[in-house]
Amino acid sequence: MHSGERGSESFGALLRFYRERAGITLEALGAHVQYSKSQVAMVERGERPPKGKLVEIADQVLGAQGALTLLAEKEFGTNGLRPWTEDYLAEEKKASALHVYQSHVIPGSLQTEAYARAVYTCNCYPTLDDDEVEKRVVDRVGRQRLFQRKPAPNVSYVLEESTLTRPIGGPPVLKEQLHHILGIGRLRHVEIQVMPHARHVHAGLNGSMILLETAERRQLAYVEGPSGGYFVCEQPYLGDLFGKYGILRAQALNPEESAKLIEQVAQGL
Repeated sequence: MHSGERGSESFGALLRFYRERAGITLEALGAHVQYSKSQVAMVERGERPPKGKLVEIADQVLGAQGALTLLAEKEFGTNGLRPWTEDYLAEEKKASALHVYQSHVIPGSLQTEAYARAVYTCNCYPTLDDDEVEKRVVDRVGRQRLFQRKPAPNVSYVLEESTLTRPIGGPPVLKEQLHHILGIGRLRHVEIQVMPHARHVHAGLNGSMILLETAERRQLAYVEGPSGGYFVCEQPYLGDLFGKYGILRAQALNPEESAKLIEQVAQGL
């Protein structure tokens, strides 16, 4: 996966040198730094800059004695390491297709301004200052330009029913959010489905996922966790996630049934 941002062949070569000298495999280093095998390999080939705490952790694990840190600062600067989430957002902006399964909150690309603000302000740790909250709200709402893009991307969502009933921000905020979802769902290139409480077992119990098709029709998956997100771009893992999403859509209410359920929840607020 390549989002238009290059790494450094010098840093990659040095990382590989210390990794091989330490007798550590790509998989093993990836486990330490929370990267997949392919992500570590891309850094080593100079196709991606190191992100997160890769430099700090790899320097310690591989016994580089500060050499990786020094070169990374020279090549990328001290503030040049961005989280994987920014790479995902770059891909979302130009995706030809986007498919989202969410089990906890309304997906970010569907959130209203009030709902997004409530999500950020109720996050008690770490607490964000007011300026940072407002910046993130603007950025999140701006993601909805996706729906006005031309050519229009194919977009689908499967939402757990609990995301529609959890009163984040209070009943008025949630009611506005539900009406917003109904409006987005009327777009011809968007389909929104709800996974009802009554279905006790389904294909998404392992957690939320986001699936993308790039402008070049390459498939990618993005999975988020408490420590951040990561891309899945290797088989069979990528195929497994697309397969799970297909089953989820078959198990969920169809778009018309889902719209009726969302309307009923909104009327009860």
